[in-house]
Amino acid sequence: MRQHFLVRVTLAIAIGIAATGCTRVSETGVESGGAGGSTAASSGNNKPLKVSAGAAAKLVPSEIRAQKTLKVATDPAYAPFEFFASDNATMVGFDIDLAKAIAMKLGLKVVHVNAGFDTILTGLDSGKYDLGMSFFAVTAERAKSFDFITYLVGGSGIAVQAGNPLNLSMDASALCGRTISAVNGSLQGMTMLPSMSKECVARHEKPIGIRLYPSQNDAKLAVSSGRVNAVMANASPLKYSADNSAGALMLAPGPEYKPGPSGIAVRKGSKLTGAVAAAIDELVADGTFDAVMKKWGIPSQEKSKETGKVTR
Repeated sequence: MRQHFLVRVTLAIAIGIAATGCTRVSETGVESGGAGGSTAASSGNNKPLKVSAGAAAKLVPSEIRAQKTLKVATDPAYAPFEFFASDNATMVGFDIDLAKAIAMKLGLKVVHVNAGFDTILTGLDSGKYDLGMSFFAVTAERAKSFDFITYLVGGSGIAVQAGNPLNLSMDASALCGRTISAVNGSLQGMTMLPSMSKECVARHEKPIGIRLYPSQNDAKLAVSSGRVNAVMANASPLKYSADNSAGALMLAPGPEYKPGPSGIAVRKGSKLTGAVAAAIDELVADGTFDAVMKKWGIPSQEKSKETGKVTR
């Protein structure tokens, strides 16, 4: 789950590009960072941060140390966590900077890979990637197959057309009989919306029409074009999208739905899990983690109290 966003030709293009940049599902890799160097991450006043290799580097598995890189898969359609810069080629965002900082703590260079959200965990399991960083919700079901290092927490929300003409809210009773979009493979699309729809049917109301799309940009465009009534995703990125949609979208009222932890995905049982968790702990301790949050406007309350905790 994820999202936050040049050219305005139509309303749909304004939402899809101005809000999150162009989404590319073809895989690309970009190397950045380096042992002992400085990250591109910066604090709110844009001063560069220095990140040096730490004790966590000693925990890096020999095969990762030998390749000298950390291959991190991300779907860049979830600003401010991951999205394309104005050149529609460079990935930027909180997760991008954090991945770079983690790699540098481990004495490695990061290779950012653009991958479709619903393909990341499969690629991770096959050894195609070392980490999956795309604002993954940590769930018991996912933890059966992957390790997760917790770093943020948040709940879900819905974004609707400006003015909220259907008076929708983040509540199952308000969504019965409506058509809601979400990203294929996301917690919202695969678990939450189906569960809410069952609640509707149990109350003898119409079920929720669920439309799944390959990217968050596509799911939002479906709202602006009138193909669906709302899009459901993590509330914080949706608010960012709405705030950067030139008044076309708004976050519907209501508390965040079922808040929970988000984390970095690692292959089950990998020795890399402990190294990444230790690197996160070091970045929290030296202030880098908070500085990257501030740079991308992530509210402080979204920092997990269990940052660095490993879920196996």
